[in-house]
Amino acid sequence: MMDELDYTKPTEEFLRSIDVHELLPQQEPFVMISCLTQFDMLCTVTETTITENNIFVDNGCFTASGLIENIAQTCAARIGYVNKYILKKGIQIGFIGAIRNLQIHDLPKVNDTITTTVDVQEEIFGMTLANSTVQLGKNILLTGELKIALKKDGTEG
Repeated sequence: MMDELDYTKPTEEFLRSIDVHELLPQQEPFVMISCLTQFDMLCTVTETTITENNIFVDNGCFTASGLIENIAQTCAARIGYVNKYILKKGIQIGFIGAIRNLQIHDLPKVNDTITTTVDVQEEIFGMTLANSTVQLGKNILLTGELKIALKKDGTEG
């Protein structure tokens, strides 16, 4: 059917319309991404506006722990999108298996909108290795490698 959406090549408009709560195992107040802006099987991008009531805000800045959770949730949104829209199954829970070469150059402040990019390097045996970058405009705030392990779950949603 010609007007059927190709979920492997979604538009930014479609991605922004998705409620990220449908893609993540985390729920408020622990959601650290605002919306998906780009998706393909290798690269996922999210946007997040830092709010004053965020649990990872300290003295007006989003903490390093918040940035790490933000990149992990960008990975989770990617997996959630694949499961919901491509594989037609439920949310999977993932765990941070390792963080390597993490460099934090600066912390965003309340009301800043950050862009997080996760580039998948390899997926094997339920493990995803990805490079991540968090930016505020053109300024790079964080770079690092993240290894995510998916919990094996026999149920389908």
